Amino acid sequence: MRRVELVDADCGIEQALGVLTDWWTFLVVRDIAGGVTRFEALQRSLGVSRRALTERLAALVEHGVLRREPYSEHPPRHDYLLTPKGEGLLPVLIALQEWGDRHVLGDGSLTATAAPTSAEASRVHGLIGRRIPALRLETWTVLYFFPGAFAPDTPGYPPGWGEIPGAAGCTLESMTYAARAADFTAAGAEIRGISTQRPDQLEAFATHAQLPFPLLSDQDVKLAASLRLPTFRAAGEDRFKRLTLLADPTATIRTVQFPITDPAASVTEMLSAVRARS
Repeated sequence: MRRVELVDADCGIEQALGVLTDWWTFLVVRDIAGGVTRFEALQRSLGVSRRALTERLAALVEHGVLRREPYSEHPPRHDYLLTPKGEGLLPVLIALQEWGDRHVLGDGSLTATAAPTSAEASRVHGLIGRRIPALRLETWTVLYFFPGAFAPDTPGYPPGWGEIPGAAGCTLESMTYAARAADFTAAGAEIRGISTQRPDQLEAFATHAQLPFPLLSDQDVKLAASLRLPTFRAAGEDRFKRLTLLADPTATIRTVQFPITDPAASVTEMLSAVRARS
């Protein structure tokens, strides 16, 4: 793996690229964040040569981006896992994905990226049959991802929020799920709302709205990066585009709703999907 000579020792961008080196290295980090942690599985996923993959994994371990955790002694085999230093790259992956979705695969607008025929929609619907990493469920669970909801009289929506396609409607969506919570319970499913907001913001909104289910924070974007969920950036923060997943008790995704243009109607549609599974 050829390395170039670094010129500016004080430039964080240049020094970071000295660690990440090339596009294969980014893709290795991407797949490990998504739960592909073993050598053979990484090689199958990426289609990279054994030598190239060995070199990049060794370099990432050397730089403290990955750590090795043994799962077999004979023969010696390891899982490759992100360290806290490696998890610091997750927002970088999210930023690259959002830029690529919007400006390379799309026409630069938020509306086009969330179109039913977009590459983004194809990627999200491709999650069916995929297990959600590091998420334990006890029953069928509806996971609705929303950009942001705020309690009244608290610092909240950024300027121009209502003008961002798909951003408005979080309160309506949550209140509709709350109103139908008993129906979901009767159908054998729990409800969880997920946002990249801070936990205190979500707690304040859940208390204000008297939601009968918890709201979860993905402020560190671990879940967003692991599933490559669609996001947009507003007021300097990454926000989920509105989507809903139905997962079975093994945390395997069985139904996807994306894009969602009518938050209230999507609740009724998801309830029908839950009842059909039951």
